[in-house]
Amino acid sequence: MSDCPDEEDRGLQQAAPSGTDILLGNSSQSEKPGTSPEEKVTPVVDEASPSSTSSFEMLDVEPAPAPYQEVQPHWFFCRRADDGTSWQPFSVVDSVKLESAYSTGSCQDILVAVDGERYDVHINERKRYAVYWEQAPTEVRRCTWFYKGDKDTRFMPYSEDFSQKLEDAYKEAITKDEWKAKLEFPTGETVILHNPKLIMQYQPIFAQDEWVSSPSEHTRPRTVKRGVNSISAEIPDGEPDNVDHLVFMVHGIGPACDLRFRSIIQCVNDFRSASLSLLASHYKRAQQEDKIGRVEFLPVNWHSALHGDATGVDEDIQRITLPSISRLRHFTNDTLLDLFFYNSPTYCQTIVDTVASEINRLHALFKQRHPEFKGAVSIVGHSLGSLILFDMLTNQTPESEANTEKTSRENSNCQAQHDTLEQFLTKMGLQQYLSLLQTEDLDLQSLALCRDNDLKDIGIPLGPRKKILNAARRKVFPKDSRQSSVFLAPELQDSSTNDHNDNQSTGMMTQQAQLHRAQSVTSAVDYEHFDVGIGQTNGGIAKGQVSIDYPQLAFHPQTFFAFGSPIGMFLTVRGLKRIDPNYTFPTCKSFYNIYHPYDPVAYRIEPMIVSDVDLEPMLIPHHKGRKRMHLELKDSLTRMGMDIKNNVLGSLRTAWQSFARIPVAALPPVEAGEASIEENLQDECVEAEFPVSSEQLEEPQIKMGMLNGGRRIDYVLQEKPIESFNEYLFAIQSHLCYWESEDTALLVLREIYDNLGIAFEQPQQ
Repeated sequence: MSDCPDEEDRGLQQAAPSGTDILLGNSSQSEKPGTSPEEKVTPVVDEASPSSTSSFEMLDVEPAPAPYQEVQPHWFFCRRADDGTSWQPFSVVDSVKLESAYSTGSCQDILVAVDGERYDVHINERKRYAVYWEQAPTEVRRCTWFYKGDKDTRFMPYSEDFSQKLEDAYKEAITKDEWKAKLEFPTGETVILHNPKLIMQYQPIFAQDEWVSSPSEHTRPRTVKRGVNSISAEIPDGEPDNVDHLVFMVHGIGPACDLRFRSIIQCVNDFRSASLSLLASHYKRAQQEDKIGRVEFLPVNWHSALHGDATGVDEDIQRITLPSISRLRHFTNDTLLDLFFYNSPTYCQTIVDTVASEINRLHALFKQRHPEFKGAVSIVGHSLGSLILFDMLTNQTPESEANTEKTSRENSNCQAQHDTLEQFLTKMGLQQYLSLLQTEDLDLQSLALCRDNDLKDIGIPLGPRKKILNAARRKVFPKDSRQSSVFLAPELQDSSTNDHNDNQSTGMMTQQAQLHRAQSVTSAVDYEHFDVGIGQTNGGIAKGQVSIDYPQLAFHPQTFFAFGSPIGMFLTVRGLKRIDPNYTFPTCKSFYNIYHPYDPVAYRIEPMIVSDVDLEPMLIPHHKGRKRMHLELKDSLTRMGMDIKNNVLGSLRTAWQSFARIPVAALPPVEAGEASIEENLQDECVEAEFPVSSEQLEEPQIKMGMLNGGRRIDYVLQEKPIESFNEYLFAIQSHLCYWESEDTALLVLREIYDNLGIAFEQPQQ
């Protein structure tokens, strides 16, 4: 109510002075005895105002207006997608950090790490920047007022300037107790503050009729709310600061990782969110006792580097692509060709270099931002990404061997630098060609970069030039010599090294890049294989791979998880018969092959280790602690069928025993030590019914090998009930289901925390 009463209030006071005294609690007015409270109030109200609304306004008036309380702000960030723009709230912890930094009022830009330190917020810029991956910066707001239209599903925050004007008007209205105030903005919006709980916004109107008088008659208003507590937004509490384990996740073919065509960054975000939820439900006690923190998952993106401008492969492929069915061909060029690129000696080197360098870069950056981190590191590969990691892990070198190899390589390079071209040719008895090579100003390193046609053009015969090229490459590239790689034929060398020599002639590549390029281009696919396969004692591991220089990771992974992996198929087509049970990765001691039963890309690993036993894969438990209902029903029907079969066979055995038994009285006496016919028949029946003892029924212990420390390797997910109706319909979806699979995330978490000695808890359903 205002300080000065309006005309209606004055009329009420004059018309019903006694009634007003009663309502205000004035005890000076005398009361008639025997009069009920209804008889006291009702005539006064009826006489005071014929309008019931005015009567209720008098009855609902409060002695004093509620005091003004400053609104509590919350920070939001903008998320743009194909379907529009949405604003997401920061966690409670992050919002408090941002508000604290904002309250300092510093003129300099303040940097605040948020979202598990995966993003940095520049307070003055109001921008949020990604730390570990390339992503466009997003807008950040300090939000106090929100609106929602009829078609909106959630409240959207106003800009900070707009919110400040609303807050000033609200403060004035609640302080003076004057409502129904109208705010008009230069942009045309109109906001009417009806009361503290009813505030509406009306959009500007263009080309409306002149007789329209009220905004509510020609526009649909927006609901306006003050403070984040009034919009029922789902605000997370925040992630624990302590990181127990670090996991790098490598994607497969193509830039998209699921059916919604989301990037690896978005899919890993979902996997991380699922893991945080599972930690809260399945490790609740450990969290309450501060025994655990969280697991950090970081995406590794190699597709953009392969298909970027650096390689030029997209432009080359586009020139030879047919114009018909353009969308399908674009999909093929952007996704399926990655499989062929990985089998190319040129682009395979690019892929493994990108994956290793990106993992090492992320690892170094994470250690820099988390200097207190002392946990282990694991790696995850999906589809082709798992094959890349598998090949990389088979070519890792332990620290002792790495130091020895580094010393040997340095000695070889030093010896190659000291050996003159004359000494090099003299050792092979080819010193007569020294003058031809000196005319071209060639030394050993430049000689190793030459093609067969280069030496042919200067007049060196076929036999000597083969010896010279082979010896020069072995001397300059000692690792290729150790792997016994077979070099390409001359005609293939010409076709595969044209681009390299063009770059070399223009001087665009450094000498180190030339040597590295020569190793990847001039080396061939090594399809040498053995019956034993991986783990052979003579060092023949991962035979059949493209012979390239595999980079080394900056850490030793604790566990390698493969999602929907074609590793088994690739090893088989490379010519590997089986995996030696004693083989293990040089720097990684655990390996899990996780797949969906309908995944068309996934293959098993265990049959390559234990080929003489038909062993079913391990069934991954449902995260709710039971089998899915349709699987339980299927198992129950199977057991019922077996029980019926056993009962029928048992009845037949009993009938046969009764029919074959001979009366004892008809038998002649037997001598001591001789068995009766009945005893023989009984023994035969018992042997037929129980052919082996219970100890013999137990399966012998299966040695699964050391690839996962003697434990099982193949783990299969439980399909959903709807998937069981048509496995072909959900085949593609099954290959992309791992990013949102809570069962998969829980298996990863259990492996990680079992190694830390943290007990797993199954929540009560």
